[in-house]
Amino acid sequence: MSLHWYHTCCRYHGKVVRIHDKFGNVHIGRIVHVTPTRVYIAPVGARNLGGFGYAFVGWGWGWGWGYGIALAAIAAIALIGLFW
Repeated sequence: MSLHWYHTCCRYHGKVVRIHDKFGNVHIGRIVHVTPTRVYIAPVGARNLGGFGYAFVGWGWGWGWGYGIALAAIAAIALIGLFW
């Protein structure tokens, strides 16, 4: 099953997706990197145009601007690039 999700994630690389995992969590973000065991997504959400802060600059999030999700934990992936 992980090989199927690996190829799906490679096909959607750079696109905004909604990933449902087997634990009931929903992750929304742009796929920034894919390995044979993990997919790394950069969170996408409401943009804060004011104030201060450097959220998600890459410290401790796994891969650059994103965080990793195990391919074995993925239950569904939906492409939602039309909304962003």
